[in-house]
Amino acid sequence: MPAMPHRCDVTCLGPLTFHSRAGDRIQLSEGDRRAERIGDTFRDGLVFSSRPVRVNERIRVCVQKHACKWKGALRVGFTNLSPSARTLPLPPMAIPNLTSVHGHWAAVVPEAFSPVGSELQFWVSNSGKLFWEGHNTGRHKLLSGVDLSKPLWAVIDLYGQTCSIFLLGSEKKDWVFTRRSCPAPAPLIEPPPSFNPDFLSPCENREDVVSSPNREISAGSSCVACMVKEPTVTLRCGHRCLCSPCTLKVRQHIGSCPLCRQQI
Repeated sequence: MPAMPHRCDVTCLGPLTFHSRAGDRIQLSEGDRRAERIGDTFRDGLVFSSRPVRVNERIRVCVQKHACKWKGALRVGFTNLSPSARTLPLPPMAIPNLTSVHGHWAAVVPEAFSPVGSELQFWVSNSGKLFWEGHNTGRHKLLSGVDLSKPLWAVIDLYGQTCSIFLLGSEKKDWVFTRRSCPAPAPLIEPPPSFNPDFLSPCENREDVVSSPNREISAGSSCVACMVKEPTVTLRCGHRCLCSPCTLKVRQHIGSCPLCRQQI
């Protein structure tokens, strides 16, 4: 089913993906929202946001894969230098390669707070302080002194154990409403490589799943996550591409439609 067109409104922050100019070992996929560090190395995993981000715009990512042979974990931060203006190859690490140069700020997210499946967000405040927050971990200050007088691009270093992340989008809380980034321009046409049917299948029914069992499905259709069961759930965007058990897992770990990336 083709992706539904996205109509931006006053609550939209604009599209947000990873910039195509990334580290030597980075492989982008799923509409440039999944970044994976490939090869037997702990470095060369720099990625940047595709556009400048706003003050207090929280960049949300999910850790998808670890390489347990390495030490250390994700590094996050911001930079005043546009990714398009950078020469290739990029420096191997955010710390100390980027942070030793003016206009770059990055800090370490502790290993204990970035296991596989964890979701975290980071942002810069009105006072130029870099914060990060994880699920049930509270807010943590990483550093201060970020220059807000120039545009800021988010920077993430897939360092050490962290070798694959998925960009969940961003959000910014205003006085009246919460503004969010819109779906990636390229729809997902196949399940994320990290999806495991054995992991997705055991699940209980929930009352908040929006389903439409009377809607017709073409012959041979199957859930885009487990590729086994018949899709029985119609998401709010109109796509019917997931079975009921997989919907709960996708909602919990990804948070958006696998086809158009509209928030579930």
